[in-house]
Amino acid sequence: MVTKKVKKKCNRDEKKLSKGKILIIKIQIMEVLIAFIAFFAMLFGIYYMYYTTRNKERLALVDKGADASVFKIPKEKSDSRRLFHPLKIGLFMVGLGIGVAVGYFVGKLGMHPGASYPSMIFIFGGLGLLVYYLVSPKK
Repeated sequence: MVTKKVKKKCNRDEKKLSKGKILIIKIQIMEVLIAFIAFFAMLFGIYYMYYTTRNKERLALVDKGADASVFKIPKEKSDSRRLFHPLKIGLFMVGLGIGVAVGYFVGKLGMHPGASYPSMIFIFGGLGLLVYYLVSPKK
């Protein structure tokens, strides 16, 4: 008995379809790459503009003979209530974590998960910031 190997011939539609899928995937990858490049270019542009403008302002003050100590923040004022204090960030993150956990349990009790998660995250995140305000030293 002689067996023949039969090669399945792909018709043109299948080839076009596979090439079309590959093309769509490549386009999606390019979109993501362009978005990342644009985002980091924007960050670099903001950073560059901020520092060059600051340098120009200080040079203009020195040219006029003014004191450049205007830009220095006094030590006692900078330490009291910093914007990114580690305790503030820590309490806020703990509040967010508790909010996610409570949102999960409230969702299991019957509240719609689309409403329970964000509401509990915002409530407990705000409570974390309130705890920071009450705990932080006041001067």
